[in-house]
Amino acid sequence: MSGSAPEWHRKAYSVAAMRAMARRALPRPIFDFTDGGAENEYTLRRNEAAHAQYELVPRSLRGSPARDLSVELFGKRLALPIMIGPTGLSGLMWPQGEIAAARAAAAAGTAFCLSHASTCTIEDLAATGIAPRWMQVFIYRDRGFTKEFVERTAASQYDALVLTIDNQMTGNRERDIRNGFTIPPSFSPLDKAMMATKIGWLMRMGPALPKLTFGNYVRAGQPMDMKTLAAKMSEMLDPSLSWADVDWLRTLWKGPLILKGVLHPEEAAEAAKRGIDAVIVSNHGGRQLDGAPATVDMLPRVVEAIGGRIPVLLDGGIRRGADVLKARALGAALCLVARPQLWGLAVAGEAGVARMFDIFRREIDRAMALMGITRLDQLGPDDLRKAG
Repeated sequence: MSGSAPEWHRKAYSVAAMRAMARRALPRPIFDFTDGGAENEYTLRRNEAAHAQYELVPRSLRGSPARDLSVELFGKRLALPIMIGPTGLSGLMWPQGEIAAARAAAAAGTAFCLSHASTCTIEDLAATGIAPRWMQVFIYRDRGFTKEFVERTAASQYDALVLTIDNQMTGNRERDIRNGFTIPPSFSPLDKAMMATKIGWLMRMGPALPKLTFGNYVRAGQPMDMKTLAAKMSEMLDPSLSWADVDWLRTLWKGPLILKGVLHPEEAAEAAKRGIDAVIVSNHGGRQLDGAPATVDMLPRVVEAIGGRIPVLLDGGIRRGADVLKARALGAALCLVARPQLWGLAVAGEAGVARMFDIFRREIDRAMALMGITRLDQLGPDDLRKAG
């Protein structure tokens, strides 16, 4: 590593190391908001641990003097088999956090999905010219509001629309309850006393916090403060979400439409039947239904149910390059990363997310070389062994 690299860069040698650095950099309520899961966090922990039960079986004598890490999705060639998934309030990690992360993704040659709960607007991100760019939407009680989101996404020429289906009501995130976390964040006297150790975050975010809001929900003539908008967003969630709503959304959006939050094979098969263009096997990072299975455990069953009709993507627990190879061997076209890019933002903004991509790139390339493969499409179930 170059001697001119900053000190943080040297310390950020793995995703786990970046998480530890982010934990030191952020106030505890902010770190736990991004890092935590629902209730006992069984699903959160299982998402990561489940990757360990799949073992890569190398065939070293095939040789791999050069490796191609690229994948094709929706007619676009991505330089890496990972992209950034939607995460709300990235702007709490770093000013204009979503745009910083999107710039890093574009520089790495891959895609970025903007969260509905971003601190920038759909139009703000589009104005940067960053691509490929995807947009996340929900089905709200007010279907007209969902329709408006879709129309704005189309007008801003996004490449894909992601409908998240596992957020019909907000999960019971007990770390936030324990910390007294609120939106916008407020800090207890103890939190404030500890701020001296978080001076970097305080200096960059302090001036921005009073103006921080959910950019996509601001309407002229209506209250735009974050607290009011957060309450409104929660009230708009609709537990009556059904296939009829998915069909309706399909009529509104002509580009690639992706369902995020699919775990059951039957739901995956139904998605393919109804003209959905891809599914994301996801449990919302363990932040919704605690006790749901790990996503990598459900991936083979979903892939089998889809039968090659549409791409299957994996979200949840991706922390190493080897995790990406395991997902590819099990049939995933691409993996989404969410928390790792938040940790990168917390450490160094756009440069931190770029570092995250560099870590994954090097780990994937090294694992491919050790597996004896030159292209990701050479991976299959025969390259894995399930432990135990």
